[in-house]
Amino acid sequence: MSDGGTSRTSGFERGEARKAAEGLSYLSGFGNEHASEAVPGALPEGRNAPQRAPLGLYAEQLSGTAFTEPRAQNRRSWLYRIRPSAAHPAFTRTGNGAVRTAPFTETVPDPNRLRWNPLPEPPAGTDFLAGLWTVGGNGDVAQRTGMAVHLYHANSSMERVFSDADGELLIVPERGGLLLHTEFGRLHVEPAHVALIPRGVRFRVELLDDSARGYVCENYGAPFRLPDLGPIGANGLANARDFRAPVAAYEDVTGPVEVVNKFCGNLWTAVYDHSPLDVVAWHGNHVPYVYDLRRFNVIGTISYDHPDPSIFTVLTSPSDTPGLAGVDFVVFAPRWLVGEDTFRPPYFHRNVMSEYMGLVEGAYDAKAEGFVPGGGSLHNMMSAHGPDQETFERASAAELRPHKIDDGLAFMFETRWPVTLTPQAAHADHLQQRYDDVWRGLEPHFRAL
Repeated sequence: MSDGGTSRTSGFERGEARKAAEGLSYLSGFGNEHASEAVPGALPEGRNAPQRAPLGLYAEQLSGTAFTEPRAQNRRSWLYRIRPSAAHPAFTRTGNGAVRTAPFTETVPDPNRLRWNPLPEPPAGTDFLAGLWTVGGNGDVAQRTGMAVHLYHANSSMERVFSDADGELLIVPERGGLLLHTEFGRLHVEPAHVALIPRGVRFRVELLDDSARGYVCENYGAPFRLPDLGPIGANGLANARDFRAPVAAYEDVTGPVEVVNKFCGNLWTAVYDHSPLDVVAWHGNHVPYVYDLRRFNVIGTISYDHPDPSIFTVLTSPSDTPGLAGVDFVVFAPRWLVGEDTFRPPYFHRNVMSEYMGLVEGAYDAKAEGFVPGGGSLHNMMSAHGPDQETFERASAAELRPHKIDDGLAFMFETRWPVTLTPQAAHADHLQQRYDDVWRGLEPHFRAL
């Protein structure tokens, strides 16, 4: 893999890019059959593939699911582009950098509780792709099962274009804004927002600040969807209308453009004679989205006890077992705590699911120190965890008035299988060596009657 180019963007240019990003228009609704055209008349009427597509464009379908999957889960979009995607030279293997893919076999699954500090500063000229660093994952990418956890740290905008045939990418920024140039149009994503890039969609990442850092969940399995609400009813959690899809925008650019494709765990590269982001119009539901996590409608107790963290699920990728997710994306958004006679921080527990947790800003209410924005923790299945000693003592003695948590934003990638680490994560200099010590001061208080 190349070093990511040597893109240098001045402060003025970044300021102009930020103004453009903040002024973008969007289409609203998760899973909608959206339609958009950058040039009037570019979308055909009444059919998908007319004998001659409007404006001399090429009609092309992009399928994110099998043709015969149930209509409610079927994902596909029709693209009307200047050149067909088939018009490209052969791809050749390139280096994978710090990106790794399931099956993860270089280490064994670790039952220990693990926590990392943020990634160190990257070398100058590191773009989003070069700055991807895999923590670990599970499943088998060739079988389209499982997931991977990646981090990114970049200080340069991408001049190349990337697509992931292995899975969809959920991007969770922690530092620095991003302008995502996709085949469907542009998305602006900042910390406290997330962006979802579907499987196979080409995109380029432009930095809106001097550097950018965050987390990525690569989902090999069924596409993320909104979770069922069950007894909650028709409303709550992430509202479908708050997900925003891009309006059509295209690049009619000739000249060499590097395109990198991730396929079955390896990176492949080709140099096109044009930009592949040349879609003038499109319609369908296999589209990228951006979502503001602060719009999450938190559901919680108004009587007693702490609800299970599943109540904070934003998106879920279901498995073949009902209720057992390949991966859930869970957010601990600002919320009120009002439970009576209740230990209000997250309770001590052991879980059949495995949990990777990250922090976007502030602090997490179950950890007094050591868990910082840009860092992460991994509690594999059945590893005992919960509040540290300081948090336990404070919460056990607190006066139980209504209390609002609005000084932090944490999230979790929760998955049905253990997360096996990459060697680079298992032996990283920023792996905290004494994480277990946060529970060392939990002394027995038992008194027999």
